[in-house]
Amino acid sequence: MKNINLIYPELQTAQKIVITMHQKPDGDAMGSTLGLYHFLIQFGHEVNVISPTNWADFLKWMPGCTTVLDYEKDVKKSDVLIENADWIFCLDFNTLSRTKNMESALLKTKATRILIDHHQQPQTEVFGFGVSDTTKSSTAEMVYDFIMNSGFEDKINNEVAQCLYAGVMTDTGSFRFPSTSADVHSMISNLKTKGLNHSMIHEALYDNFSENRLRFIGNTLLNRMEVIYEYNTALIYITQDDLIKYNIKTGDTEGLVNYPLSIEGIKLAAIFIDRGEERKCSFRSKGNFDVNTFARTYFNGGGHFNAAGGQSYDPLEMVVSTFKQVIKNYKNELSTYQF
Repeated sequence: MKNINLIYPELQTAQKIVITMHQKPDGDAMGSTLGLYHFLIQFGHEVNVISPTNWADFLKWMPGCTTVLDYEKDVKKSDVLIENADWIFCLDFNTLSRTKNMESALLKTKATRILIDHHQQPQTEVFGFGVSDTTKSSTAEMVYDFIMNSGFEDKINNEVAQCLYAGVMTDTGSFRFPSTSADVHSMISNLKTKGLNHSMIHEALYDNFSENRLRFIGNTLLNRMEVIYEYNTALIYITQDDLIKYNIKTGDTEGLVNYPLSIEGIKLAAIFIDRGEERKCSFRSKGNFDVNTFARTYFNGGGHFNAAGGQSYDPLEMVVSTFKQVIKNYKNELSTYQF
């Protein structure tokens, strides 16, 4: 994988470009891709954004979101765009498998694949150019760096600023995670000087949920959360019946895994969601507990040191049981807090 800086001289030459992200995109995935989209169209490129799957309603306010293709709903059109592309920007994922059913088309294309990502252990051999930096707060921050380093800061318009801010803000937990560096605050300061209205973005992201979701969260915390004080660990498990009862949609479980971390002394939080075809797993930690390695070892996943995900095809009860069993291997790492 060559340095991404090498493509800067080609930015002003019209290209057919596809930008894609990981399945079930979050705020950073959608924000970084649309931020890059609004930057690139100013050069006259033909740019299309394709998501491997659908996305949460709370992301649909983003400028340009109505133009994003859902691969699962429009396979033929998406495959043609991928096949005919000159460049394919791959944002906020480290391996092509995270694009689900798009992986095959991405592997077959003759287009140059370009990586911008901050997850550990990237599949560098499939990318022609790229940048992978696990120290970065978000892919949105990396897109901002890409733009600034290209020499085209003047193309950071309001659409670019809104999308990138949303990506950085959501992936840093509203700027509270350790990844919120001085560079992040400098970036936000610069976007504010360009006229960014940040409060509107917070309202769009966090004040547009259904009553059902609030009641679902209440039921989850009351009836689906377990605290294992011996290991300073908390877990949440959500059944298919829960999802159906509260009419839960894509994105409605976003952020739930962070709730147990607000309990004093909790170092490891996990959530397991029964989505029918698979069990989705998410892990968060504080301090020196590496959930990236934990997720890779036991739950077919990975991610960041303090935030990772995974999946399992075992029944929900078995996944929860496995989790309770394997955390015993980490008693020395997790049982350091005195209540």
